[in-house]
Amino acid sequence: MPLKMTERTVDGVSVLDLEGRIVLGEESSALRERVKTLLGQERKKIILNMAQVSYIDSAGLGALVASYTSAKNQGAILKLVSLGQKFREVLQVTKLLTVFEVYDTESAAVASFPK
Repeated sequence: MPLKMTERTVDGVSVLDLEGRIVLGEESSALRERVKTLLGQERKKIILNMAQVSYIDSAGLGALVASYTSAKNQGAILKLVSLGQKFREVLQVTKLLTVFEVYDTESAAVASFPK
């Protein structure tokens, strides 16, 4: 199943709802390109909603790290919300939980941005 991405704005924060698998190939490339597009539009506050992500592989993790790095290099902030238990464990094992700001709810993530 291809990765579906739906974009919406909540209180000035760009929320990207992801659905499907983030894997090597088209899916991970599409995610990186979408984040680059948001950054190109001067969006400085980005949340990736992972609630509907069913699977992520090492290339998908790489795409998340690349997106985070691109955002940081351009003065933007990228946060993750609604990680499933397995995905949270993967981030913990890979020590990526120390890199990303992760929130359980979208409202908490939105509220965490500086006004």
